Amino acid sequence: MQSTTIRGAVVHDAARLTTLIQQSSAYRGKYASIISGYRVTADYIARHRVFMAVDASGRLLGFYALMVDPPELDLAFVADEAQGMGIGRLLVEHMIGQAREAGLPSVRVVAHPPAEGFYRRLGAMRVGTVAPSLPRVAWERPELRFTTR
Repeated sequence: MQSTTIRGAVVHDAARLTTLIQQSSAYRGKYASIISGYRVTADYIARHRVFMAVDASGRLLGFYALMVDPPELDLAFVADEAQGMGIGRLLVEHMIGQAREAGLPSVRVVAHPPAEGFYRRLGAMRVGTVAPSLPRVAWERPELRFTTR
C-alpha cells in the first residue's frame, strides 16, 4: 500500500471500473445477480464522486462512489488480488473525508452482506435492514451509517 494513490476517476476509467466489478469473487454464486450486466458509465462518473486506488504502475486496486444527495456510499470494490492490503480501509477513510468536505453529517451504506463486518470494523453503525428487491436482489442487506464528525 506504500505506493497507493487515490485519484478521482474520469470518464475514460468507466470500463476499468466495470471490469473490476464483474471480476469480483465476492459476487459469485447466490450474489451474482446483483452485478449481472452492471456497468459503470461515463455519465455515472460525471454525476458522482468516484475515486480510485491505483498503484505506482497505474493498476486499479479498488474504487468507491459517493452519492451526495442523498448521502450514500453507492459502490465500493477492492480487486481480489488487493484484498487484505488495507486498500478498502484507505478508500473508506477517503470517502469519509470527502463526505466531511461536502458538509455531509453521515453517509448511508447498504452493504453486501459479507462486507458488513468490514464496514463495522471501520466505524459504521448498523441502523436497519433493507428488504430484498426482486428479482435482482433476493436477500436482505444490512443498512449501515458512517458519521463524518
